Amino acid sequence: MTDKVGGETVEMRRLRRRIDVLDRKIVGLLNERAELARSVGRAKLAAGRRAVRDLERERDILLRVAMANVGPMPQAELLALYRRLFAATRALETADRKRPRATDG
Repeated sequence: MTDKVGGETVEMRRLRRRIDVLDRKIVGLLNERAELARSVGRAKLAAGRRAVRDLERERDILLRVAMANVGPMPQAELLALYRRLFAATRALETADRKRPRATDG
């Protein structure tokens, strides 16, 4: 379709609306993942584990992500996104550990 409005074709607008829908879903999934990671952090603390970072777990996740990737996202870029996600969730876990708990009266 060549019907242009504001420099965009109808097809471009349709595709961009689909991207917008996916972006909202991705944000929801990232936040859901972050909440689960925070719960894991609380469970680790309750089990007496002091370390926030679990390198073996991170390696396992990166391996599974790499194996699941069929493209077109370049492997290195996808893994970089996951490494950044790990850093963000570690920061959340670290912040949670610094907050006083309800039982710390």
